[in-house]
Amino acid sequence: MTKAILKTAVHPDAHARLHRMRWTAFVLVALSYMLAFFHRIAPAAIASDLQQAFSASAAALGGLAATYFYVYTAMQIPTGILADTLGPRRIVTLGGVIAAIGSVLFGYATTMTEASLGRMLIGLGVSVAFIALLKLNAAWFHDRHFGTVVGLTLVLGNVGSVLAAAPLAWALQFTTWRTVFIVLGGVSFVLAVLTWLFVRDHPGEAGLPSLRELDGHAAHPPHEGHWFEGLLTVLRNPATWPIFWMNLGMGGSFIGFAGLWAVPFLQDVYGMQRVAATQHTSLMLAGFAAGAFAVGLVSDRLGRRRPVLIATALAHLLCWPPLVLALPMSPVASYSLFLLMGLSAGSFTLSWACVKEVNPHALSGMATSVVNTGVFLGTGILQPLVGWTLDRAGTSQGAAAQYQLGILIFFACVVAGFIGSLRVRETWCRYLQR
Repeated sequence: MTKAILKTAVHPDAHARLHRMRWTAFVLVALSYMLAFFHRIAPAAIASDLQQAFSASAAALGGLAATYFYVYTAMQIPTGILADTLGPRRIVTLGGVIAAIGSVLFGYATTMTEASLGRMLIGLGVSVAFIALLKLNAAWFHDRHFGTVVGLTLVLGNVGSVLAAAPLAWALQFTTWRTVFIVLGGVSFVLAVLTWLFVRDHPGEAGLPSLRELDGHAAHPPHEGHWFEGLLTVLRNPATWPIFWMNLGMGGSFIGFAGLWAVPFLQDVYGMQRVAATQHTSLMLAGFAAGAFAVGLVSDRLGRRRPVLIATALAHLLCWPPLVLALPMSPVASYSLFLLMGLSAGSFTLSWACVKEVNPHALSGMATSVVNTGVFLGTGILQPLVGWTLDRAGTSQGAAAQYQLGILIFFACVVAGFIGSLRVRETWCRYLQR
């Protein structure tokens, strides 16, 4: 069917309805994703409060923070399967209710066990937001705009990260961390209700043609067969795995550092107050948001993935040696370094566009979930591992020596992730498989 013929068959307000429902779905699920980022990063700002409230060691604190990532990691592939079968609307609604319960429980926790259970439920609930949003983006936006939309998604998500750093530290001067998490539980529940009422999984569910059909092209074919066969298709694809390892090394190190150990590192090694340390992480996370959007936009405009990916990954790798060596830095130098770390960390956010394009469109949820597992598996391993090294390093050699092995572990994983980026397949911003 030609574009002209197809357009005559479409109701005149189809474009307007498509536009309105697309952005309604995007905004509501993006808000849930912002909460996921807030919960991911918040332990860094309240680390001392948590240690005092639960008399926790560094390793125990790392384990508490990583509880979120354990369940988040375990849920990534199941989330991809559920997104491709049940659809984003159902799983985001259920996830919002579970996250609400977990957030309230965490706020009221009196023991490490209760806090860990609350954090686990938070991780379980918010674990579905990102993959569901990627699935919605693939259904409601043009293929050629996917990198840019993913960048915008991460910009909004990182607003949650930024709020969990310096703004949270500022808010804690007037209220307690417990109150913050109880209020967030109510916000999660409201978003769950709104998602159920207003989000639709794809244009066809709303009685609308897809964007490809409006442009005169055939719709992407659905997956035929059992979901397990689709998952095996993704796992057996050799082009999937370099992207996974890149995410594990680079994404896991960046989030593991920013989400827990950056603030204590700056306080102990560089003698910063909590407000100054969280300002550094806020700047880094703001840079990450801007970098994610920029790499997606530039990649889409160039019609290339690998050159943008590799260049920014190399820039990120070069940011770590000053921290490994604990080099003296002026405030201007430290703020600049953390901003560059965030901007260049946007490199690994191209992974979802890359893996989507080397696998069939109908399996986009599973494909993105597989490589997203790498980010949170890396974080879940690295946060307690670094805490373990801190507990055993002692303080006799000084704070810089105490942290050196932990930062070196992060750096080694970044190097491994960069090597993975060198093996990512070029897609020219289009699907290589139907």
